[in-house]
Amino acid sequence: MLSRVATFAIVGIDPRPVWVEVDIRPGLPAFHVVGLAGKAVREARERVRAAILNSGFEFPARRITANLAPASLPKVGPGFDAALAVGLLAASGQCRASDLERWAIFGELSLGGELRPCRGLLAAAEGARRHGFSGLIVATERAGEAALVDGITVAAVGSLRGAARLLDGDDDPHPPAPDAGAAPPAEPLPELADVRGHAFPLRALEIAAAGGHNLLMEGPPGSGKTMLARRLPGLLPPLTRDEALEVTRIHSVAGIHRHGGLVPSRPFRAPHHTISASGLVGGGHVPTPGEASLAHNGVLFLDELSEFARPSLEALRQPIEDGQVVIVRGQRATRFPTRFALVAATNPCPCGFAGSERPCACGESDLARHRRRLSGPLLDRLDVRATVSRPTAVELRSPGIASTAAVRERVLAARERQQHRLAGTPARCNGQMDGPLVRSVVRLTDGARRTLAGAYDAGRFSARGHDRALRVAQTIADLDGRDVVEAGDVMAAIGYRTRDELAGTVAA
Repeated sequence: MLSRVATFAIVGIDPRPVWVEVDIRPGLPAFHVVGLAGKAVREARERVRAAILNSGFEFPARRITANLAPASLPKVGPGFDAALAVGLLAASGQCRASDLERWAIFGELSLGGELRPCRGLLAAAEGARRHGFSGLIVATERAGEAALVDGITVAAVGSLRGAARLLDGDDDPHPPAPDAGAAPPAEPLPELADVRGHAFPLRALEIAAAGGHNLLMEGPPGSGKTMLARRLPGLLPPLTRDEALEVTRIHSVAGIHRHGGLVPSRPFRAPHHTISASGLVGGGHVPTPGEASLAHNGVLFLDELSEFARPSLEALRQPIEDGQVVIVRGQRATRFPTRFALVAATNPCPCGFAGSERPCACGESDLARHRRRLSGPLLDRLDVRATVSRPTAVELRSPGIASTAAVRERVLAARERQQHRLAGTPARCNGQMDGPLVRSVVRLTDGARRTLAGAYDAGRFSARGHDRALRVAQTIADLDGRDVVEAGDVMAAIGYRTRDELAGTVAA
């Protein structure tokens, strides 16, 4: 007898429908799984056998062949266990097969027959809706994650026997309660008022938050670069539902989403400088999301930028520019989204004290090696640059010059202006505009146009830098409540791009 059960393979972060076809016929007892099955899927034979027997069913002593179609799609992970077991029960007549066309099933089986959740549960639920299934059978644990997807019935079952009873019509679906998918409350974010001094870097941080721009902070050790970077998420607007679904799906596929609800706040990822290129942008034999994708719709913070390996930093160039990274393995391309705000911190030299009160102890070779780590093409993609100096004793004793609530209010107002201006375009903020979009939506006064042209003719920045300076200038105008970019906005943007603190301070 032949049965057919639907499940999903997660390719990158996208669900691909897979039909588990189980055929049972007379012959020597055997259980074969075909269809480009990975090691974990081949091992499912023993899990399925034990789960069926320990659930009180009979395991057929016949020749069993399970085909995972389409056969050209690689199948990895334990998420096919439940579909294999249900297909075998249906093919052997121990489970009603009439409702199998309506349901998809996704989950791992224990040897005792319990149904366990797998990575990519939210993606599987989205796939079930997209491909017209009326319901998805998942494990009770974390069923709230699948319930985040509207338009399908999520049946939460605890065991293989429970799934069989549901398909036989002896039990009704038990969707998770509305609050079962609620995420734990977000941890309190650091307060900007704790920062002492740093008027210029604080303004740069505000601009980066308001426009979604990449930010580079340079200064000696202990000057406050990391402290400033960790306060950026508190300035950003809350995630929209669509953004939260994107982030939750990525984190679910990566296996770092431990609860059933939406990710509550924008991600903040701070990988160590020893990370490899594949760890940073994604990769592996079976491509998985890297830190750049885990920071999607949030912040990627690279502390001690010059200590990162050159291949790792160069691998970031495409994700920064395109908002996605393409991983090719075995002539198959997997895409991961990478719309993040990059915040980097670095010392001015290996010893960290060049340009500060303490003398620099680095030789010319040390300085040259330090500069080579930070390539020109990468630095050209950083919209805002700020020098972070050591605060004075008076500033340390003084109250903070800005609070998170006050700056966040200005940031939200600027973002609202951008959303109105960019409605109907792929960009959500100024930092995501490409060159043609910048030139079509940014309006300049004659003085601003002359200032920008003069700086470009003087070689202050590249053609890419020209458009990026325009994006920053537009954000500065948005923070001031203006739609038209003036000459002062352009001067400030040029100052931030060229790390000319005096020019940036005067123009701002």
